[in-house]
Amino acid sequence: MQYDITIIGAGIVGLATAYKILEQKPDIRLLILEKEPGVAIHQTGNNSGVIHSGIYYRPGSLKALNCINGYKQLLEFADREGIPYELCGKIIVATDESEKATLGTVLERGRQNGLEKIRIISASEMKEKEPHVYGVEAIDVPYAGIIDFKTVAEKLAEIVTVRKGSEILFGQKVLNIHTRSGYSEIITDREVFSTKLLINTAGLQSDEIAAMTISRLDLRIIPFRGEYMCIRKEREYLVKNLIYPTPDLEFPWLGVHFTRMIKGVIEAGPNSVFAFKKEGYKKSDISFRDLGRALSFGGFQKAMFKFMKFGLGEYYRSYNKAAFTKGLQKLIPEIQKEDLLPGDAGVRALAIGRNGELIDDFVFAENEWAVNVLNAPSPAATVCLSIGESVAEKALARF
Repeated sequence: MQYDITIIGAGIVGLATAYKILEQKPDIRLLILEKEPGVAIHQTGNNSGVIHSGIYYRPGSLKALNCINGYKQLLEFADREGIPYELCGKIIVATDESEKATLGTVLERGRQNGLEKIRIISASEMKEKEPHVYGVEAIDVPYAGIIDFKTVAEKLAEIVTVRKGSEILFGQKVLNIHTRSGYSEIITDREVFSTKLLINTAGLQSDEIAAMTISRLDLRIIPFRGEYMCIRKEREYLVKNLIYPTPDLEFPWLGVHFTRMIKGVIEAGPNSVFAFKKEGYKKSDISFRDLGRALSFGGFQKAMFKFMKFGLGEYYRSYNKAAFTKGLQKLIPEIQKEDLLPGDAGVRALAIGRNGELIDDFVFAENEWAVNVLNAPSPAATVCLSIGESVAEKALARF
């Protein structure tokens, strides 16, 4: 059977793209191929569940523009479909005077991105919101919230598959793609599918899928594992909602923080370390193929050299619970090593350019046969419907 559009990857971005395509063109023949047995198995199903407001992102970047639009669409979708969420707000804390300048930069970015209600609060106001936090001042972000993104993905999948002519096939690992005049053949480990247009939303595998249709890629996806701890039940009173540190704007992650999950658990972390396997959720997970691909890439070699000190510090905290605890005590001095239990881990698809640049914005690559979502970093889950809308427009322009 020939399909009009085939999407590779049933994470939240792929599902949102399918949803937006069918919203605009319900009669199109659409297929989603997923190598796993269900939706949202990897990045979507292992993230922190935070609804991001867009406060950190450089004004004018694709991240910032999509966050403004996507945030609103996500809440409207959740309201319409009865998906629980909570806009509990968060604080971004400066723990000493030296962090105030960066906090001011973050505040200005947020205001330029349309967040009119954010404001600087004093140490005493901070204590009213989070009694156990330490800091000299903070940004109050009332827009931030929590949700279960896997539930969102499952609802999107449900809506997509009830449409006539649309389906999701699981257990279909893509091995190769052959482009022909007017269509492509997608070869999986089970079958061969014919499609007029391919959309690549494969997340951790997006660079390898893209390489099947693009002769030269200027980036590679490098897996970084985010390791979390959970606060034991008797000490959960230390955290009411979301507590974040002042970020280092040189890096594409936000530092160790505290998150109240929608299901009630309090997570602390993450510690971010290079993973030896693209889907390596445990320290012992290793793929010599994935490891070789990462280490042989010149861009990653340059990044390792540049950020070696940071990386070694992350590894040290990964294997030393006392060091991990010390990082958390910067925000909540009362937290003790005994308060922390092993938590979940997620693997982030970090795009690194040939020059060693850590690419922290959305990246798309198109040609005659395919639309590739090469990089969809956080806040991709929050803004999935906005990204999906953009990809849908690129796709449907071909029809």
